[in-house]
Amino acid sequence: MKRILLFIATNIAVIAVMSIVLSVLGVDRFMTQSGLNLPMLMVFSLVVGFTGSIISLLISKPMAKWSTGARVIDSPSSSTELWLVDTVRKLSDRAGIGMPEVAVYDGEPNAFATGAFKNSALVAVSTGLLQSMTKEEVEAVLAHEVAHVANGDMVTMTLVQGVVNTFVVFLARVVGYFVDRAISRNSNSEGQGIGYFVTVMVCQIVFGIAASVIVAWFSRHREYRADAGAAKLMGSPQPMMKALARLGGIEPTPLPENLKAFGISDRPGFTALFSTHPPIEQRIAALRNIQ
Repeated sequence: MKRILLFIATNIAVIAVMSIVLSVLGVDRFMTQSGLNLPMLMVFSLVVGFTGSIISLLISKPMAKWSTGARVIDSPSSSTELWLVDTVRKLSDRAGIGMPEVAVYDGEPNAFATGAFKNSALVAVSTGLLQSMTKEEVEAVLAHEVAHVANGDMVTMTLVQGVVNTFVVFLARVVGYFVDRAISRNSNSEGQGIGYFVTVMVCQIVFGIAASVIVAWFSRHREYRADAGAAKLMGSPQPMMKALARLGGIEPTPLPENLKAFGISDRPGFTALFSTHPPIEQRIAALRNIQ
């Protein structure tokens, strides 16, 4: 519930700020008497498409801590916490990135990495993962998350999301414009009729679903790269294969929507097209090919 309220509040704030800024700049005036001003509409779409994704990236760490209840290890209070911090530091040095914050949160086996910058990221693991895996397997999972950070996956996913958002906003308004003109049959009108608003709303939902398939495909591709990165950091694909095999028999805890793409595992949903992670069997097979 806390995650949902935070998500709604963030989006309301983003929309309010964007509306004011776009109104002041005049980039929301893409409907003219002579038709659509496509360059102006593209500017509008770019601003709308990228603003939300960039803001989400910039606040990803505090949101992750809030939504999962993750506790950052500032001063290790146990041998396990000390081992976690030392292991992440060792892997980060190998990957050539700055030391991330290390956190632990309560839940079934899972882990994630997030953050806007490579040298100030966050790597978090669940208590369930620590309790159900050997140290070698946990280290492989940590290597997977560090590889995500080293590959710049958080920034890349933000750019991909921004691009698809831009096309969703742009195409929805183009379709809405022509539908509204067909209904009103008044090509000289600058107004936006009911046909326009209804069509834009429907198209944004339909196009948004199609766009999420693209983002999910890219996320799955990213997982293979992170698995390969973990194998490289560990010096062998075997530990990652063992960790994935163990995860295959464990139900991972659901992560918040904004963190799913950066977790270690995610059960496919009602269709594999929308899954952010490939099937574990395929990930193990890919690692076996590396071996």
